Amino acid sequence: MLLEKWQALMAKWKGAFVQGRTHQRALALALGLLCGVGRRTLTRALGFWGKEHQDWSADYRVFSRSPWSTVELFDPLLAPAVQNCCPAEHPIAVAVDDTVVRRTGKRVPNTTWQRDPMSPPFQVNLIWGQRFLQASLLLPLYRQDAESSPRALPVRFAECPVVRKPGKKATPQQWKDYRQAKKKHNLSLRFVAVGQELRRRLDAQGLALRRLLLTGDGSFCNRKVYRARWDRTYLLCRGRKDLSLCFRFEGPGPRYYGREKFTPQHVYEDKRRKWKRAWIFHGGRYRWVRYKEVKRVLWQGGAGRKELRLLVLAPTAYRRTKAGRQYFRRKAFLLTDDLETQTRVLLQDYFDRFEIEFNHRDEKSILGVGQAQVWAQKSAPRVPEFVVAAYSHLLWASLQVYGPKRTSDYGVLPKWRRAARRPSCQDLVTLLRQQIDEAARAHPESRFRGLEQMILRAAA
Repeated sequence: MLLEKWQALMAKWKGAFVQGRTHQRALALALGLLCGVGRRTLTRALGFWGKEHQDWSADYRVFSRSPWSTVELFDPLLAPAVQNCCPAEHPIAVAVDDTVVRRTGKRVPNTTWQRDPMSPPFQVNLIWGQRFLQASLLLPLYRQDAESSPRALPVRFAECPVVRKPGKKATPQQWKDYRQAKKKHNLSLRFVAVGQELRRRLDAQGLALRRLLLTGDGSFCNRKVYRARWDRTYLLCRGRKDLSLCFRFEGPGPRYYGREKFTPQHVYEDKRRKWKRAWIFHGGRYRWVRYKEVKRVLWQGGAGRKELRLLVLAPTAYRRTKAGRQYFRRKAFLLTDDLETQTRVLLQDYFDRFEIEFNHRDEKSILGVGQAQVWAQKSAPRVPEFVVAAYSHLLWASLQVYGPKRTSDYGVLPKWRRAARRPSCQDLVTLLRQQIDEAARAHPESRFRGLEQMILRAAA
């Protein structure tokens, strides 16, 4: 059963908490935040267990005072997922991306006005929220049966606050401190810190011989990321089309960078460089993808003297319906410092990176990350990270119990969704609620609540 497997995985959280009773409270809150009906707040999670008429201060102190680290919550599934799903001959692919969690309280720590990623290109909108940096382990499940889509398993969800800009009446010293703080606390340096910390965690779990590949979007293709000190860790990021690239100078003298410069767009338009093809799993099946490759290029303004590989992807054709119009996805320009891995493997990891977007959708739309009304300095980032860790264990438990495909164990889909091949996050939550209801009926003396009680508690 999904419930029993999830509880067995969550039992490994015991080492992250100092006291056993804190661990038990954390497990109860995790189940209430995942399965609670309505908004995912701590009060709803307490009501899920029928504790709305009891003292709730100890449950809130789990996040505001208890000494535990959210990083340790992801450790129990990191090594098993890598060993069971990631090929030993390939690097461990981890997708990294930032996301904004909406908040309503203006006094919540580390909340600011930020750009809404869903705003149209002709009108930039703003939202009030917290910024987090998420890292998700990419599981190539299609290697098992050539049909199953890949999965992204969250392994980090770290707060990345934005430095607040001084007001109009700020002194010159305040503006100077603001500029210095922006250099020390930004998204790129947080990306480096998360990647280096993840490398240390892999080494501690016996995966020191495995290489780590971090895939990111264009916001991480910059000097601070590519010139950082990486140990057995490689980068694969999408770059701009106007990057100034060159080869190493081959003539006499101390000159290092070649005089002739070129851009990724020039490589795309150069007819002398022939297109190659790679067999890539994307969109539910394997497809041919065209690309160009330029090895050992130098990016003087970004990576310095580090040699890179440039991968230019041609626009991929697709149709929204079988008889519909043919569209083309945008071309992409990738830069990587991994000079050993096969090109097809790197391209596959880049296509698999899109799975992290489904993580963002599940966390914010279905699990309500950010809806908890907490204002303490520790609680504000801890609760979202806590929910994401519980969600990650739920995904891993479903893969171990039912596999990557949508089996008959899940509920019957509506007519307009009969073509679904894999279970969604809503399917997992629904199945978890059903099993809790069955456990409550089979064992009335247990703490579990039936479906009727869940709905009544949510409507109260």
